[in-house]
Amino acid sequence: MGLDPGLRRLALGTLLAAYPGPVPPDWAVDLVADGLAGHTLFGTNVHDPSQVAASTAALRVGRADVLIAIDEEGGDVTRLAHATGSPYPGNAALGAIGDVALTRRVYQAIGAELAALGITVNLAPTVDVNTADDNPVIGTRSFGADPVRVAAHSAAAVTGLQAAGVAACAKHFPGHGATVTDSHHELPTVDVPLALLRQRDLPPFAAVVAAGARAVMTAHIRVPALTGTGPATFSRAVLVDLLRTEYGFTGTVITDALEMKGAAVAAGGVGPAAVRALAAGADLLCIGAKVDAELVERVAAEIVDALTDGRLATSRVEEAAGRAAALATWTRIAGESPATPETNLGYAAARRAVQVDGILTGLGRPLVVQLHTESTIAEGRVPWGLGPHLDGVQEIRVIAAETDKATLRELAGDRPIVLVGRHLHRLPGGPDLIAGLAAEHPVTVVEMGWPAQWRPTGVRAFVTTYGASHANGRAAAEALGLAG
Repeated sequence: MGLDPGLRRLALGTLLAAYPGPVPPDWAVDLVADGLAGHTLFGTNVHDPSQVAASTAALRVGRADVLIAIDEEGGDVTRLAHATGSPYPGNAALGAIGDVALTRRVYQAIGAELAALGITVNLAPTVDVNTADDNPVIGTRSFGADPVRVAAHSAAAVTGLQAAGVAACAKHFPGHGATVTDSHHELPTVDVPLALLRQRDLPPFAAVVAAGARAVMTAHIRVPALTGTGPATFSRAVLVDLLRTEYGFTGTVITDALEMKGAAVAAGGVGPAAVRALAAGADLLCIGAKVDAELVERVAAEIVDALTDGRLATSRVEEAAGRAAALATWTRIAGESPATPETNLGYAAARRAVQVDGILTGLGRPLVVQLHTESTIAEGRVPWGLGPHLDGVQEIRVIAAETDKATLRELAGDRPIVLVGRHLHRLPGGPDLIAGLAAEHPVTVVEMGWPAQWRPTGVRAFVTTYGASHANGRAAAEALGLAG
């Protein structure tokens, strides 16, 4: 016996799915027609602007107000520019600049690009306060380590996106910035008193709620003082008592991807995770990136079963689907008057973010050495570094822990060396390689990740970009006098 059509449609109305490839398959469009709330676009769905616009138009054949979401944070996390790197600096760079009006303009420009392609929800900005230098998943995605600064820029980002007709989704509630593990791989724990959470992690969320953010994304993190043994995504104390009752949020609560181990393992699978998230107060369930029709139907069936056996109240799922539909209505109305993108705004902003400690004169044509750094799942494999911007300058790429400094000195000869990396303070072999080279050779270091408190000793200059986007790379190459 098949699912009750009405209950299936109700369940689908709470789901944000995805599909493989650049062209929406028939099943993806058919599910939209059957009531699916929407789809999230990932890098595998993006080839070029005209193709993306054609894809969103195809999805609207299923239903005109389908939600089409994307992670377009600028900086290190980009889907539209995954092949080249983002033309915008990310949050860390904007926070370092400290110009709230600029942050608003950058996010409005990002929103304008999304709106022009038919994308209606940006799963951004990241408003986590990055207080852990070794945070493996937030880092440069954060506006900084100061809650007041992060709150101001977070509100500006939300205002800018929504002025362009694209709904903002602030993430990751109640704050992923103090974690030292990645919720894509495991369930991180932030074991702090609620009073510290209110002082350190929650002010940016209060700011985005006040700024009218249409959506907030949950974090797959464990905060024992609030969530007990499970993640915030499954905690009514977090999603209802804190976010809705205390902070007054009336928009749509969107989960982080339920396929992530921080959620799926805790619940015993994506389907059970969907039921637990709905029961806790989530409205729109992001299934993940690796999605097919069978998975969507399986999750919908799990929700219907929960409605039937009493694990979920019908009123709760109707409330969730209603909030997802209200978000769709807002995007349809707001998208009728989109903004116009500002050309080259991101590159100008990235130049303002570059900070130089030391002397950059006399570099000539150095040997540029890029130290390999693994990308996070959130970032994906996006090109970074100075390479695309160099003019007549040799660049090599090495793994720090496998590289002999004598070999680099021999290759450089009488040329100075420019070492480029991300999160150098925690890169295996990175600090030792830099220190060893600098003791015997002129070395300039370019940090394109979270700069932390670490500083290399003995180098001619330490250049910080606060991100590794295409715009950040161009700005660094210009500062060094190496750009074409």
